[in-house]
Amino acid sequence: MSEVKEVIIVSYRRGSNDQNTHQVYVRFDNYKDVCKHIGAKLIYEDEHGNTYRGKILRPHGKKGLAIAIFKPNLPGQAMGKTAKVER
Repeated sequence: MSEVKEVIIVSYRRGSNDQNTHQVYVRFDNYKDVCKHIGAKLIYEDEHGNTYRGKILRPHGKKGLAIAIFKPNLPGQAMGKTAKVER
């Protein structure tokens, strides 16, 4: 059976001069959840029925954030919405 968990898409990964629109921060409950789901698939569906698939790359800090990569890139309207994590 596949485990399904919902996470919140926080924002694009940003630097001082640019933002990487193919990488986003996602929020889990805690650091242990992040470590358990590294390499898992992410699926985001928007209100128009478009599906975006991604993958969790690595943790970002120790407070429950992770970096995920999507192809194609997520639209800006996805920020603050939920995505499903499938193991």
